[in-house]
Amino acid sequence: MNSYIKEVLERTHKKYSWEHEFLQAATEVLESLNLIIERVPKYKKHRILERITEPERIITFRVPWQDDRGEIRVNTGYRVEFNSTLGPYKGGLRFHPSVTLSGLKFLGFEQTFKNSLTGLPIGGGKGGSDFNVTGRSDNEVMRFCQSFMNELYRHVGPDTDVPAGDIGVGGREIGYLFGQYKKLVNRFEGWITGKGLNWGGSLIRPEATGFGAIYFAEEMLKMKNDTLEGKTLAVSGFGNVAWGCALKASELGAKIIAISGPDGFVYDKDGIIGEKIDYMLKMRASGKDIVEDYVKKFSSAEFFPGKRPWGLNCDIALPCAIQNELDENDAKELTKNQCKMVIEVSNMGCTPEAIQIFQQNNIPFAPGKAANAGGVATSGLEMSQNSMRLKWDKNEVDAKLKNIMINIHNNCIEAADEYSFTGDYISGANIAGFKKVADAMIEQGLV
Repeated sequence: MNSYIKEVLERTHKKYSWEHEFLQAATEVLESLNLIIERVPKYKKHRILERITEPERIITFRVPWQDDRGEIRVNTGYRVEFNSTLGPYKGGLRFHPSVTLSGLKFLGFEQTFKNSLTGLPIGGGKGGSDFNVTGRSDNEVMRFCQSFMNELYRHVGPDTDVPAGDIGVGGREIGYLFGQYKKLVNRFEGWITGKGLNWGGSLIRPEATGFGAIYFAEEMLKMKNDTLEGKTLAVSGFGNVAWGCALKASELGAKIIAISGPDGFVYDKDGIIGEKIDYMLKMRASGKDIVEDYVKKFSSAEFFPGKRPWGLNCDIALPCAIQNELDENDAKELTKNQCKMVIEVSNMGCTPEAIQIFQQNNIPFAPGKAANAGGVATSGLEMSQNSMRLKWDKNEVDAKLKNIMINIHNNCIEAADEYSFTGDYISGANIAGFKKVADAMIEQGLV
């Protein structure tokens, strides 16, 4: 390992020893930059690694709100504004009990390079709260969102920081957040993305992360003179991302054979197609956060409680839920079952040990910062439509998204080839994303 990289990693691990998710992400990125750091001395001269692993700003605040029984509740709100070199901070808001500063730092760090790969003029950020939307009434969610925005509005805006939705933050929450922001600033700005279609939102935004992942898979297969036609895909999760994967995979001749939730996974030998894809949205809208109901609706399916779908025979595995959801044992199962490709659709969805197994067995692996960029790319397209006061139709947005994903794939391949990592999408994505941000940081001076 390059001495400069080693020095920065040791310092970062010592300084943030309790931030495990962030340290995992920083280590994975920096270790893949060895050759570019060796060949380009200006990065060390300008101490880019120290600067790029430290957020520009972290905002922490209390969020007091009142539940339906009149009791006062207090949660913690965060916004990690990681890097604005390429444009305003851009990244989702996550409302979930598991939200911590470490997790948001990791997500903001990854978002910086992901957004760089899209080619759009946006920086990286992430935010959220440990608030749990599950089981809360619309009025409780509204009161929480309004209180959250009462503080956040001071730090965000169309040219400063542009959040979007994430886990626990869907169309309902975006509406409440935007409405409070509009009231506070007395302006209608095309600010937060993921808005309702009738007040500035973009078509295919809910499906976009899944669409983008399938487009990326399609490009990976083209490198092997293959197509998605007839391929079987196992997916974790059953929300918007998994739904988008199912829609686009079905359209391109492949089929999803498994989805999962906290309660276990569903295997459908006939494939999740047609009305079964629509039923995924009904399950998510039910608020129960389980997938077992699927087998009650469709007799072709079987439910496996408490398990994940990675033991199935499938051509492509797509972890779409949360970080580190696919571990070493899962990777061994997929390898044993001759899985041909793994596409990381969740952020850092695979553990380092799992990735190592894929690499040892020559199974092509796409990291989330490249493969799941379709969501933020379409958010960027929403920002463009808002700025121009235009609304593109579904086909136009989809075509632009596909072109962005093709360019991301090609940039990963070219960067990997340039630095002798041919076929290594992880190194290619990290190098391509890093180089664009780092060069811009140097050009903008010590700020």
